[in-house]
Amino acid sequence: MTKTDARTWLAGVHTKIARGDWEPPATLAARLRAEAAAEKARSIGFAEYAERWLEAVRTEPNRSGKMRTDGTVRSYQSKVTGYLVPEFGDLPIREIDQAWIRAMAERLDRIPSTLNPKSEFNGITRPVLIVLKMILRRAARDQIIPAVPDISVPRQKAVRHDADHDPDEDLATPAQIEALYEATPDLWAIMVLLAAWCQLRRGECLGLQRRDIQWRDDGSATLHVRRQLNASTGDYTDLKSDAGKRSLNVPRLMRDRLEEHLRVNVAPEGAAPLVPAVVRGSLPLSNTRWGFIWADSRAAVHGLPCRFRFHDLRHTGLTMFAQEGATLAELMRRGGHADISVVLRYQHATMTRDRELADRMSERVSARLVAAKEEADNPSSDSARG
Repeated sequence: MTKTDARTWLAGVHTKIARGDWEPPATLAARLRAEAAAEKARSIGFAEYAERWLEAVRTEPNRSGKMRTDGTVRSYQSKVTGYLVPEFGDLPIREIDQAWIRAMAERLDRIPSTLNPKSEFNGITRPVLIVLKMILRRAARDQIIPAVPDISVPRQKAVRHDADHDPDEDLATPAQIEALYEATPDLWAIMVLLAAWCQLRRGECLGLQRRDIQWRDDGSATLHVRRQLNASTGDYTDLKSDAGKRSLNVPRLMRDRLEEHLRVNVAPEGAAPLVPAVVRGSLPLSNTRWGFIWADSRAAVHGLPCRFRFHDLRHTGLTMFAQEGATLAELMRRGGHADISVVLRYQHATMTRDRELADRMSERVSARLVAAKEEADNPSSDSARG
């Protein structure tokens, strides 16, 4: 470098200082490094960022301040590895736009449903798009993308049945429930009654312990729902919501069978599982094993609704409870529901019961009016007979 070059450079530095544009060399280097790092972050591939997102899901609390369950994390993982990574791979996440997402959704829609091949919907597209939206929201917060592309998430639609399916078709008759009980091995048959007549979920049935049954002097019994057997971890865990924790009266029609089950099949300790894997065992029956047992029991009973699930026993019981005149609030409490929109499916049953009561009242009132009119028309009939 010549003196002239040096003077030119120095003059340029003085000009930058005068304009306020000059940066010390160390500051300039740090800024350039930061800009390079930011550019590299914005160029991160989808697969790498999705793995970072999954790690955050595993280790960070959700918006409610609670850690996500293993089952939830596993569900997210399956959507990422099963559908999203194969779709986007190492594509820079900032290149994922609305058109690409729409094309992916159309491909997902064409995957046949394994549960019901005749169904118009497969139950895949919606949850995959929801997980993708969660990932892109995090990317927007991390300033990797300027904003989340507009993602149209379809409404939840039935997969197990066709669109014109009537939920009333999922109900079993009392005789069919009794047949299911008889078809199930004695050690586990109580599961059928707990689901149908106490309206319990599968995990709630398997999570019961001897101490959860409280007997009274008059022979009645109260069942306390306090925990569930988690299908993902195989351990006892808290119920999904506070509404799930509830105390229920055991219906008279199953008390003797419950008492006999406790006497024969359940160990005497308070913490003994109500549905043990073996007679008087200390470990509860697993969700997986019950699935095989239930499949055999269901296959042994003729006339059940198509694709009848164990959960449909609970639906049957709640419908019958509604038909006896239970209010929506009483149904929420009995079923352990936190969301009234879920319970509204039983409103037709409560209205049917309401109509029956209204008709019965009408008949009784009409009969009294007829009797009163006849008496008014024949005021002297009684005295004449006298």
